[in-house]
Amino acid sequence: MGFKSVTMDHIAQEMGISKKTIYNYFKDKTELVKSVTFNVYASVTSVIGQIKKDSLDPISELYDIQLFIMKFLKGEKNSPLYQLQKYYPLIHAELEKKQFNFMIETTASSLKNGIKLGLFRKDINVDFISRLYFIGYKGTKNPIIFSTEKFEPNLLMQSYIEYHLRGIVTEKGLKKLNHFINN
Repeated sequence: MGFKSVTMDHIAQEMGISKKTIYNYFKDKTELVKSVTFNVYASVTSVIGQIKKDSLDPISELYDIQLFIMKFLKGEKNSPLYQLQKYYPLIHAELEKKQFNFMIETTASSLKNGIKLGLFRKDINVDFISRLYFIGYKGTKNPIIFSTEKFEPNLLMQSYIEYHLRGIVTEKGLKKLNHFINN
């Protein structure tokens, strides 16, 4: 079910409460969608933050984050983000801005760490690569460009990460990358 087809009646029935109870907390469905969207966003970014703390290096980190995202979206046939964009464009725009800021900040941090660890080339422009990674990542999620009929999502994301990393790794980083590709 998508954003449009789920009604307040469906939500009330699923939760075993009355619609009136829902309206005590949310003035309308749009406010509910916004609240749920940003709650999910906060949960996802929190887990990603923990993955970043726990990862041994930026290459492992990218693969660990990919694994989490794939598990999180498992079984999702229709992209919730594209449904959100279609039916709640203002919420989508606000989410897009938050995602951009979060990804630029976390990617830049990972790139700097990778440079420090000797895994990424010293001559890369961190701001440029961070933005390029973001736009490429967003592109892989676009069903018009990468339909799930033609591109299996897990393989697509794995290929994108490999493509991204091959452009920035050092010899030491390439050894680490090859370890992930071959295992």
